[in-house]
Amino acid sequence: MTSVFAALLRDEAGFIISAELVLVATLLVIGLIVGLSEVQYAVVQELNDVADAIGALNQSYCFSGFHACKSNGALKSSFAGSAFTDTADECDNNQCQITCDAPVAEGPKGGHHGW
Repeated sequence: MTSVFAALLRDEAGFIISAELVLVATLLVIGLIVGLSEVQYAVVQELNDVADAIGALNQSYCFSGFHACKSNGALKSSFAGSAFTDTADECDNNQCQITCDAPVAEGPKGGHHGW
């Protein structure tokens, strides 16, 4: 058993295989990074679809009030109705107009940096 272990320690034939494995592993990692970035893009698109579906829900409602009178004609009870009309929010269904500000020069004004 010790002679097999000693022979494995002296064996250098596996060096080329190790270099090949490093190359293959590097290519696999690069491919994995590209694949995961595509998965991330797909997940973001699906979450955007979910957000659009939620934003498209119409939350308008209306209910009428009521009142009840006593037998002598006096008001017994009443309840006022209510209504709400839902309008589209600013960023529903990707309607945002997001823009960047203009670039701003660094350093104090006047061009003198005090160096």
